[in-house]
Amino acid sequence: MKAIEISQPGGPDVLTLTDRPIPEPDYDQVVIKVAYAGVNRPDALQRAGLYNPPKGASDLPGLEASGEVVACGAGVASLKPGDQVCALLPGGGYAEYVATPAAHCLPIPGGLTLKQAACLPETFFTVWSNVFMRGGLQAGQRFLVHGGSSGIGTTAIQLAKAFGARVFTTAGSAEKSEACVALGAEAAFNYRDTDFVEEIRALGGADLILDMVGGPYIPRNLKALADDGTLVQIAFLQGPKVELNFVQLMTRRLTITGSTLRPQSDLAKAQIADALRKDVWPLIMAGKVAPVMDQEFALEDAAAAHARMESSAHIGKIVLKVA
Repeated sequence: MKAIEISQPGGPDVLTLTDRPIPEPDYDQVVIKVAYAGVNRPDALQRAGLYNPPKGASDLPGLEASGEVVACGAGVASLKPGDQVCALLPGGGYAEYVATPAAHCLPIPGGLTLKQAACLPETFFTVWSNVFMRGGLQAGQRFLVHGGSSGIGTTAIQLAKAFGARVFTTAGSAEKSEACVALGAEAAFNYRDTDFVEEIRALGGADLILDMVGGPYIPRNLKALADDGTLVQIAFLQGPKVELNFVQLMTRRLTITGSTLRPQSDLAKAQIADALRKDVWPLIMAGKVAPVMDQEFALEDAAAAHARMESSAHIGKIVLKVA
């Protein structure tokens, strides 16, 4: 099969088209003939040598894909060859075939194409598990998500709005801010000329903040929280280390938490998939939530896709067309 491998740690140009053996399914796994693969920030971190695959996972990048099941391992009863699915992957999505646990596969929501469905798993698993399962977002609460025009941001805005929260976001341009408001944000703060801390505090503070920026945003996020508020950290684009005064956590009863998706157990990911199937897939099928698409690239143009993502010019998800 054709695949994109990381020839050495570095920039987008280290992504190289290669030939690899088609994977065989292990117990409880399926093999998917990939139609489209989603492109995500963790792929770029892995390419740069900063995010190693978990033990036993493919060294190829790619954490989500859509396509057709072509083989099922022993123990798989929920799927059969010919089923069309989208799936969360331990790695290996930038290829014509990929193996993944059957429990991490979800049906293609009615009304969506395979291209759209490839954009669902990584961001929806991440947002649902962090905002709703870990963060406990409730209807009526004020929710702030940074990077509102990213794949995570566009997903978080829509899901939080669908479940009745008041949604606010940051973005880097007027165009991106407008896109966030169109998706359901009550307000989008352009971080280049607006202080989101002042803006959200004037509204009473955020009950929950979802952040992937880190660095200097961490103390600012704490200031932006309402009393009893929660900061959920899912990435550190500006660094993981910062000096904090923890007195405010005690006096204002704040919570700092967070998670990464890829290292979690197969069981934990299966539980997230079950929750999405029950609580979110009906919203997608009803047209209330949908992936926001940015641009499509051919598999062999993965380097250009990464350059597009790292430019931060995109709004929504970037995909690779594999088949």
